[in-house]
This record gives sequence, C-alpha cells and structure tokens, in this order.
Amino acid sequence: MKIISSQPAAANGGSTIGRVRAGDPRPKASERSTNRGGPPGRRGAVRVEHGTKRVRAYLAGALVVDSIAPLLVWEVPYYPTYYFPQSDVLADLVAEDGPDLHSPSRGDAKTLSVLAGGSRALGAAARYEDSPIDELRGTVRFQWDAMEAWFEEDEQVYTHPRDPYTRVDILASSRRVRVLLDGLLLADSTSPRLLFETGLPTRYYLPRTHVRMDLLERSPTVTHCPYKGRAETWSVRADEALHEDLAWSYPAPLPESQKVAGLIAFYDEKLDVEVDGVLQERPRTKFGPSQEAA
Repeated sequence: MKIISSQPAAANGGSTIGRVRAGDPRPKASERSTNRGGPPGRRGAVRVEHGTKRVRAYLAGALVVDSIAPLLVWEVPYYPTYYFPQSDVLADLVAEDGPDLHSPSRGDAKTLSVLAGGSRALGAAARYEDSPIDELRGTVRFQWDAMEAWFEEDEQVYTHPRDPYTRVDILASSRRVRVLLDGLLLADSTSPRLLFETGLPTRYYLPRTHVRMDLLERSPTVTHCPYKGRAETWSVRADEALHEDLAWSYPAPLPESQKVAGLIAFYDEKLDVEVDGVLQERPRTKFGPSQEAA
C-alpha cells in the first residue's frame, strides 16, 4: 500500500465511485453494544475483537486488501465492521481534502480514496492514526458498498460482515399463523417454518399455497442478508391501494438457509400476525415503518 498526497481524479478512463453510497454503515451517536456483559475485547462503548477469517475486498477486479488478521469492530449494535492492519492493504490510498471523520469513542480518522484496477473510490477508506482504542491505531477501514466484492475465506459475503454472535435456526412448526392487513387475511398456515435469528423477532415463513398470492405484487426492491442471501420483495394491493414492501422471499438462499427457499415471510412490524389465535405485539426494529428493508 502507498499513501499518496491529494491529487485530482485519475483521467485514465477509470470509473469514479462517490464517497457517500446508499447502504453504507453509519455509526450511531450512542454506539451502544448489544452484548451486555459480552465477550472480551470491549473498549468503553465499542467492542473490538480479533477475527480469525481470511478477508479480502476487490475494486474493479483488483485486490484492495487481503488479511488474515482483521479486527471486528461493532460501530453499531447490529453487526461488526472490518478494520485492517495497514500492511495488509494492497491498493494505493490517496489523501483527500475532504473532512476527517470523528467518533467520540474511536477518535479521528483521515479520509482516503482508494485506487485499484484503474478505478478511484472517493473517500472509501479511513485510517485511524491516533485512536484512543489501542487496537485501532494505524488500522484502515473501507466503506463496504464502495468495494466491488468482499470474501470471507473463499465465500462471497454481502451487505456487511457476518457477526460471530448471530445464530440462525430454522425449524418446522405446526403452529397456526395468520397474517392480516387491516383485517384482510393475507395468509393462513399450519405448516410454517420458524426462523430464529439473534437480535430479531421470530419470522414466519409460509408456503405460497397458504398465502393470498393474488394480492401480492413483486416489488423492484431487492435486499441482501449475509446469512440468507438475496431476497425478492413483495407489495400488497388491496382496495385499489398498493402497500409497498410488506413481504419477502429467498428464491435461492445460501446453503445454511435452504429450508426457507421459496417461502413467503411478512414484516410483523407492519402487519397483524396471529399465532395459535393470539395476536402478536408488533416488534420495534430497524425494519419497521419508514425504515429500510433488508
């Protein structure tokens, strides 16, 4: 890796990637940990742990970082972010005139652009030179969506790093699950698959034959989960109104989530769900009304 002083964007025909990208992980002001009394490695309000996986990131087909010693840093409660030793960064990093980053817990970071494969990702990296957290000093953090692809070992990973403390269990059930939108029955099943994922409410995946598919319309929204894969999203058309992004399905989930392939799940946050005749309280999560689906 080379650190290059500020310079204008490359004029060699390489693409330019903006610094702000939809879906970039953004630290919350509170930076609270979700793991009360959690594993070793916590530093104040931020958990820091040494990873054991080989992690690589690519830009325009070129290798940007290749590390067997990444750090897992919980900037937000939901998932970790990778920080890398500077010696594991293979791409050139260019100092920009943009503002530095500041975190009350992690300190100040210098914003850098990434040059790789003839492309320039503006402000896609940050280097923490004088962090109050010892482990972060001299490390480099890359914006996830600014990279073309990420790999943990030889398997591609989407959306964000996998959290080592997240578990996904999928169990067959005979509970009766009914889903309603303002009293309109959307689904009624006695053979759901229940998906239990750490930190999220139970999700009920239902056979399509038990869902009013005549009321569902495919949405252009596509989401990704690092544990389940790529999801299609569905809206509900009822009484001439379109209720957007109320359900989703994984047509070809990752191997560990094959049990939900093709099944339909609904956002409990936005609908009424009855389980064995008992109306469930709507959970409050980041996927609730006016939040981004995932």
